[in-house]
Amino acid sequence: MNVQVSQQQLLKAQAFKALHDRQGIFVIPNPWDAGSAKMLASLGYQALATTSAGYAFSQGKADGALSLDETLANVRAIVAATDLPVAVDLENGFADDPLESAQSLLRAAEAGAVGGSIEDATGRPGAPIYCFEHAVARIEAAVAAVRTLPFPFILTARAENYLHGNPDLNDTIRRLQAFAEAGADVLYAPGLRSAEEVLAVVRAVAPKPVNVLMSGGLKLTVQQLEELGVRRISTGSALALAAFGEFFRAAEEIQQFGTFGFTSQSMPYAKANQLFKD
Repeated sequence: MNVQVSQQQLLKAQAFKALHDRQGIFVIPNPWDAGSAKMLASLGYQALATTSAGYAFSQGKADGALSLDETLANVRAIVAATDLPVAVDLENGFADDPLESAQSLLRAAEAGAVGGSIEDATGRPGAPIYCFEHAVARIEAAVAAVRTLPFPFILTARAENYLHGNPDLNDTIRRLQAFAEAGADVLYAPGLRSAEEVLAVVRAVAPKPVNVLMSGGLKLTVQQLEELGVRRISTGSALALAAFGEFFRAAEEIQQFGTFGFTSQSMPYAKANQLFKD
């Protein structure tokens, strides 16, 4: 695939790469649509990453139920909404085959993304994780594909053991190290449960940057993660779930009690309207 790149996308890619090359940590929050992307940009974040779960929920679907075309349509909307670099959650690349999965990254780049992730989860409950050799082959193909792009595309390789009932730190590290050797730019094991596990991953793949998911059970601050050597923090579906949770509680209050107390905590109409003005 011959991906054409605009000057704007090139500048975003260079800025995104610089975030990973510099010393220190940064947070890359996960909007689920163009509106949430605009809100995050207004707060001064320097880059964004999509959330497959958050967008699926907003479309009335379960995580993993979206097509590649649906995912890319959302990427285009988010890219158009702000001037920030955008990375895309491509799940398993929407294919088992390494080359087919890698093509999804090129299509994401064509949609305006300057980074993206590929995971080693199959999407099949009976066999949720690809075998080691196949998982590595998929990252090798992904690396080969994105290196053909006319800009630095940041490839994140994900080891999904912890999200699929197999909290095997040794196997997770083995996979991340192999992904790093294959050329992945960022390593990511969502679901790590403690500072000790985070530190073990950081040390195992150094000097490659590590992304940590701050959602659910892991309760560490940005400062604590920086002290552990983490370079990037993402929020996954946490922000989407926070928004959906407040919406649900508000609707539940009306239905159960006939009151509207939630409005005292709502964002003022004028502020919301101003955020979404072009």
